Amino acid sequence: MSSWQSINPANNQLLKTWPEHDDAFVTQALEKADRLYRSAWSQGDIQPRLQVLKKLADLIDSRVDELATIASREMGKLIGQSRGEVKICAQIARYYAEQSESFLKPQPYPSELGEAWVEYHPIGTLVAVEPWNFPYYQLMRVLAPNLALGNPVLAKHANIVPHCADAFENLVKEAGAPDGAWTNLFVTTDQIANLIADDRVRGVALTGSERAGSAVAQQAGKYLKKSTLELGGNDVFVVLDDADTDEAARQGAQARLSNCGQVCTAAKRFILHEKIADRFMARFTAALQAAVPGDPLDEKTTLGPLSSLEARNRLEKQVAEAISKGAQAICGGKRIEGAGCYYQPTILTQIDRDNPAWYQEFFGPVAQVYVVKDDSEAVALANDSHYGLGGSVWTRNIARGKKMASQIETGMVFINAQSDTAAELPFGGVKRSGYGRELSDLGIKEFANQKLVVVAGQ
Repeated sequence: MSSWQSINPANNQLLKTWPEHDDAFVTQALEKADRLYRSAWSQGDIQPRLQVLKKLADLIDSRVDELATIASREMGKLIGQSRGEVKICAQIARYYAEQSESFLKPQPYPSELGEAWVEYHPIGTLVAVEPWNFPYYQLMRVLAPNLALGNPVLAKHANIVPHCADAFENLVKEAGAPDGAWTNLFVTTDQIANLIADDRVRGVALTGSERAGSAVAQQAGKYLKKSTLELGGNDVFVVLDDADTDEAARQGAQARLSNCGQVCTAAKRFILHEKIADRFMARFTAALQAAVPGDPLDEKTTLGPLSSLEARNRLEKQVAEAISKGAQAICGGKRIEGAGCYYQPTILTQIDRDNPAWYQEFFGPVAQVYVVKDDSEAVALANDSHYGLGGSVWTRNIARGKKMASQIETGMVFINAQSDTAAELPFGGVKRSGYGRELSDLGIKEFANQKLVVVAGQ
């Protein structure tokens, strides 16, 4: 039987292995989840479920450093950023513990047919397929709303973060969730395909690559299962001529370096108004070049490694191809030699529409820069993308910013801030960035049976 390996990308050393789960384990896990869905736990009073979320939030808050260290060792995130991720997980758990009851209250619908309302019920066992870049947050986005609603979850995490997957499952159990509420599966994509085909599985949530999303959505569609997808992004960072250029450059560099650039919603395409382009670029380039590579557990490090050798090799090839097709590297453009999976912060310019880079997502510390003459050119360039996840617009004229935000074809836009996330705000995209929303009140209703009941003649 093959194993799941935890490898430290800062030095490529093997930390620990876990055995893969066989088909018998998966069958048993599905039976447990399905039994739980049909029990009073899922179908009855919401309070016991909310108490588990409250306990989970408290547990996470009490173990921030321990959980953060596991993530930083396993996928290379800077320790401060790992702590931030752990804390937001506690916030999400607490948010749904406090808000779910009101989100799931029956909603009246005035009608001539009688007294009418919509009730919210769980639909059954879900399969979640999640990525490594936010190894706890991605899991919590699925767990918290569905635990509150009563949908059990079978979760396949990315194969490079087994320790995070294991730690998360143990936390959920320790918080008092019954067997089957959340089950971590170390399984293959074929085993996931078989699970999706099973009648007892009622929905699939995936965050990951376009390729993985397409495969899962095809299987879900074949078996008429509800699915949500959060895929890649090629988000714009538009800096207009009246923007606070210094602050935009500071946050833009931060967005490109955070998690070593491995963030779906991070700024990737920098669209600069020609009047401020030189000023922005001077500050932006300096900020990227000042990044200090090193051990992610060292507080002084500002550039961690990419998550794996495979991730770095893919980025190297992408950048080399972009340059071979005419792009110019203003800085960086190469791996950092030595142990670990490090890559130089890189700025690419002179990219035209014939260059594959124009439409590609670079998952690493690589920025694409474009210069435009006016707002309409900025919007046209922003929307000339296969993706539509997030984006940000920088301007001192808020009315101008709002107008542009409304015209950009994405699921999220931030004005005068880099993209961010919060439990109370919906998260998701359009186009090849996927469909459906997580977090907020929208997230808990994605996998709910929104059932209409009408009492005639009332």
